[in-house]
Amino acid sequence: MKRNATAVWQGSVKEGKGKLSTQSGTLKDTQYSFKSRFEEGTGTNPEELIAAAHSGCFTMQLSAFLTEEGFEPEELNTKCDITLKDGSITQSHLTLKASVKNIEESKFEELVKKAEKNCPISKLLNTEISTEFTLN
Repeated sequence: MKRNATAVWQGSVKEGKGKLSTQSGTLKDTQYSFKSRFEEGTGTNPEELIAAAHSGCFTMQLSAFLTEEGFEPEELNTKCDITLKDGSITQSHLTLKASVKNIEESKFEELVKKAEKNCPISKLLNTEISTEFTLN
């Protein structure tokens, strides 16, 4: 599997603007700018897209591990906070709210940690990754 996305930027870093598009068409000429990245402007930014990718990847990986162990998740809801400091992504923190029947918390925590380490986006990121969860 191979996927792609395209970024087009026009102008200087502070006054310019860009558009992001993905192969699937989910993003099509989606606006991004200095303001949307570092202030409160309209549009997205690379860190927000990494947060979406990491939360989605981790959640699917956890679902796979749960299924392999015979547990069917009712719902996995993951928020990802990306921290950008001094020009580097310094942390990706995942906050998970999960509803999985008939699983002991210790087994669930083991699978959460396994997913945290093994989802492809976690493997890609060279930063501190942490997870906290609530299991209902």
